Amino acid sequence: MSQTGKSQDRYLTFSLGTDRYGIPLLSVKEVLAMPEIKSVPETPAYFLGLMNLRGQIVPVIDMRTKLGLKPIARNEATVIISDCGDSVIGVVVDSVDSVIAPNAEDISAAPEMANRKNAAYLKGVCRQGEALLLFLDLPALLNIEEKNAIQTKTKLAA
Repeated sequence: MSQTGKSQDRYLTFSLGTDRYGIPLLSVKEVLAMPEIKSVPETPAYFLGLMNLRGQIVPVIDMRTKLGLKPIARNEATVIISDCGDSVIGVVVDSVDSVIAPNAEDISAAPEMANRKNAAYLKGVCRQGEALLLFLDLPALLNIEEKNAIQTKTKLAA
């Protein structure tokens, strides 16, 4: 079977309400049901706290809050444990949907936006029928000050 027209990249897709997002599958370490999370004082609203993952302290962020989406009451949520370069983070999403390997012709570059600084984490858009799937770069989701603050709080808790 030929790979012509196929993207070599695979993505884990997840939902936040009716919106769908994707992250590179190679950055995903595991997917978990919502664990117990210990809140940490004096942290940003999107920073839910810390979780213990088999002895490793992992910071957990709420994707809805970080992306500026309306909060909802969740009966169930999922945490995606992701490798973000020099650290591991957990991101809380409404649900994990599937793994996809989209056709290259269905992927477009991220559109230019007036406030591109706040959307540096948007890496591309994939058409799936009439729906759009936004590809995110999780390491770019947090700026350097946010990463440093989270790493400091994580080290203090360890």
